[in-house]
Amino acid sequence: MQNVLRDLTPNSVFKFFEEIAQIPRCSGDEQRISDYLVDFAKARNLEVIRDEALNVIIKKPATPGYENAPTVILQGHMDMVCEKNKETVHNFEKDPIKLRIVEDMIYATETTLGADNAVALAYALAILEANDIPHPALEALFTTEEESTMGGATSIDGALLKGRLLINLDSEEEGMLLVSSAGGTKAKVVLPIVWESARSEMNTVIITIGGLQGGHSGMEINKQRGNASKLMGRILNDIKGDIQLYVKEINGGAKSNAITREAEVVAQISEANLSKLEAKLKQWEAVFKNELRAADPDVFVKLVMQEKPIDRVFHQETLNKLTACLMMLPNGVQSMSMEIAGLVESSTNLGVVQTAGDSIYLINEVRSCVKTHKRNIVNVVKNVAGTLGGELRIESDYPEWEYNPNSNMRKLFQKVYKDMYHKEAEIIAIHAGLECGVLAQKLEGLDSISMGPNIFDVHSPKEHFSISSTKNVWEYLLEVLKQMNTI
Repeated sequence: MQNVLRDLTPNSVFKFFEEIAQIPRCSGDEQRISDYLVDFAKARNLEVIRDEALNVIIKKPATPGYENAPTVILQGHMDMVCEKNKETVHNFEKDPIKLRIVEDMIYATETTLGADNAVALAYALAILEANDIPHPALEALFTTEEESTMGGATSIDGALLKGRLLINLDSEEEGMLLVSSAGGTKAKVVLPIVWESARSEMNTVIITIGGLQGGHSGMEINKQRGNASKLMGRILNDIKGDIQLYVKEINGGAKSNAITREAEVVAQISEANLSKLEAKLKQWEAVFKNELRAADPDVFVKLVMQEKPIDRVFHQETLNKLTACLMMLPNGVQSMSMEIAGLVESSTNLGVVQTAGDSIYLINEVRSCVKTHKRNIVNVVKNVAGTLGGELRIESDYPEWEYNPNSNMRKLFQKVYKDMYHKEAEIIAIHAGLECGVLAQKLEGLDSISMGPNIFDVHSPKEHFSISSTKNVWEYLLEVLKQMNTI
């Protein structure tokens, strides 16, 4: 192990965080982290349950004096979004995350860090291991595939859990108590490809858009950051009306819940049109740099010659449909809440564009805290797909987490925060999906709250989190558990 964090406090939290960082755990690849959690429990003689979805529940009895306090569920997810810069050499299937400390912050090295949600696991494991922390009976619930489909939480058998008080540890702002979140749908548009033979006398080129910041498609959708796939659609729409371009493939983004940072098109073009294409791309780079000068100042558009020949390209009709789809699919903020100032109510993100086999896949992450708004955006995407001869496939759908005006958990958290810090904790809702909504459907009468330390730039290679904030939230969490017998 790297032992980069060995001198940080709380030592047990950072110890577990660093151990978890050594374990590959992209969404859908949670076997190893699930095994780690089961082994942790068995080594400490704690009751452990694992289901077919690899979710893990670890139970610990109440400490003396808390036998009659209500059982508390500590909850986080095992998986992480695996993103890296294009030039970065890192295999998420086997390589550990390379940690580094910069002043008060912990970073990875040119990859996502996985603080979302390894921090939750580290907090829970530190509490489960300790013998000097007062607490009620605990059920630590660690779920799988939160970042992709919320499949783990969706598959949980509610009968396995006794607790009806849930502390979700998947929030990213210290001092903010999260009490509501958006529901979401992953909507995949499938466009069939009609192929034609490539032209032997043509040049093969790669058009690349990059230098964008990306980020979380819910939490950072309101920052007006560029989406590389949508920008590529504008370029193709311009080029195809003026220059004969024969496209072989288009690819952009890796995860539907991350704003697309890079996109590229592989195509053929004649020697006579090459200089014209170069000029157009320079013009578009200038346009994007102007439009995105505040949000994405480092955006670039690049043209590279490719020696490798290609054997087939999209028929012009396919290119027209692809371009229309990229132009027409909604993207970004769709509505703002009129009840909570500054809260994005509804949005959609074109997170992945992929050429595979005889189809082009365009995967959209649709979010809203209003179910009917979410359904309407999905219907818009469906109509775009159908109009262009494609189809819509729903890959996942999870519910919103509704605000509970009578939450005893919220009242306790507010009281403890004010006692500790002599100021009010901020009560917020977020435009991102949390498992609280899914679990509320499984556990009747569930009273939930979500909290966490300051984590920045999640779902991007710039992801980092605060050491001091992690300590503050740890102390706050322990004090809440200490007072749980007053609920």
